[in-house]
Amino acid sequence: MKKQFLNPPASSKPTGYTHVVTAEGGKIVYISGQVALDSKGEIVGKNDLREQAEQVYKNLKVALDTAGATFNDVVKMNIYLVDYNPKDLPIIREVRSKYLSDEALPASTLIGVQSLFLDGLLIEIEAIALVD
Repeated sequence: MKKQFLNPPASSKPTGYTHVVTAEGGKIVYISGQVALDSKGEIVGKNDLREQAEQVYKNLKVALDTAGATFNDVVKMNIYLVDYNPKDLPIIREVRSKYLSDEALPASTLIGVQSLFLDGLLIEIEAIALVD
């Protein structure tokens, strides 16, 4: 499988994502939006974005493991943040840096939303991975 992470010179320099990711071959893995619920279905870190982001990335890791994938296989992420404020971005990037390599950051979209499906959830992340 071949993946390329491309940042066109005519585009702005990305911070924390890649403008274009191409992929050839392999198996595509679609991961539903993961939220800060533990294995019992209880919210982790109510009203704490950092703690919820940590749980979301842990849940993403479990989903990737189940599909035989790793964070290095992720080519696209969509992040949904309740009542997004630009001051939230460093928190998200700090947590993400524990899981994703700066050399192969997926194409990403960050979207501010009014709410998620369950009151008290602050962040949801969905991902697409490509594995051999």
